[in-house]
Amino acid sequence: MNGVLEVLLALIVVGYVIKRQLRSSPLRGKRLVVLPVVLTVVGAFSLARNGVHPSVADLVLLAVGALVSLGLGIGQGWATALEEREGVLWTRMPSRGLWWWAALIVSRIAVVVIAHGLDARLAASTAPLLLMLGVNRVGQALVIAARALAGPVPFAPEKDGSTFPAPDSAFGTLLGRQAARPYGRARRRQREYRR
Repeated sequence: MNGVLEVLLALIVVGYVIKRQLRSSPLRGKRLVVLPVVLTVVGAFSLARNGVHPSVADLVLLAVGALVSLGLGIGQGWATALEEREGVLWTRMPSRGLWWWAALIVSRIAVVVIAHGLDARLAASTAPLLLMLGVNRVGQALVIAARALAGPVPFAPEKDGSTFPAPDSAFGTLLGRQAARPYGRARRRQREYRR
């Protein structure tokens, strides 16, 4: 993939994700998992096919960039609001969550500047963009999935009517045995009731 196409694709994905996050939407398991996996795989493939042999500085900067992207994704996952509506989970990123996106962009720019200074051509190129975006999305998805699975409210059904995880699967059965905590308004109501 050439540099302009990678930047354009990254901008389209970021715009789409931000638009979707800022408005409430039902939390579907497949949607939570598919985009991070696809971005990470496409990004890794693009990085591998770049044709530039990575130096030690490249590898260090790529690892640091991935850790920062993952950490910022974890922060985005904690900043995302989960609430029950119509018996299923809904998510929404508050507008202050845009600071996490700004931090992700600034971190990528910082890595590029440092990479240019160290003559780390691969880390300074556009090749890592989709991989870092995918790692960021994985971080957010892991936190949201863990928060969702720890509570009593199920994921929204998929468009085909199936649910994630399927109640009759080993994973669904295991989760059914765990103690659950209420979310958002239900948690506040529970606290008020106890007073």
